Amino acid sequence: MSHHPDPAAVGTLLRHVLELLDGDVAKVYQEQDIAEYRPRFSPVVRALLAEGPLPVRDLAAAVGVTHSAASQTAAEMARAGLVTHTPDPRDARRRLIALTPKAHALLPQIEAEWDATVAAMVELDAELSMPLADLLTEVAEAVRRRPFRERIAAAYRL
Repeated sequence: MSHHPDPAAVGTLLRHVLELLDGDVAKVYQEQDIAEYRPRFSPVVRALLAEGPLPVRDLAAAVGVTHSAASQTAAEMARAGLVTHTPDPRDARRRLIALTPKAHALLPQIEAEWDATVAAMVELDAELSMPLADLLTEVAEAVRRRPFRERIAAAYRL
């Protein structure tokens, strides 16, 4: 009996690959004694470093996730003491997400892990028929051009 996901179950396979990659990155953070840091925090940290404090809507756009996903990640990061939510001086209804001194203190470790992850990805890509990021970008663009729902509906009507 095989212990590999069914290749026809592409969603399962994608989640499995993501769990393998993210799981190992998380283990590296545990070994560095920053177990509260999650791989999914990195795009948020990078966006906030580049842009400064941002409202959730702008953070979501910068990271490329939904408003809900950005809000959930920011809340988890706040519980870990990595970001604060403060009123926007230009619009009291909005809150700005900003990195904390704790997050800034962790940056040397986090950035060293980012560099090592990029190097590991280059090595992994060399073993693949095409770079994984290129393939995933192609998939995202193809699905934007013609949503998967439309493709399923067309096939279903055959």
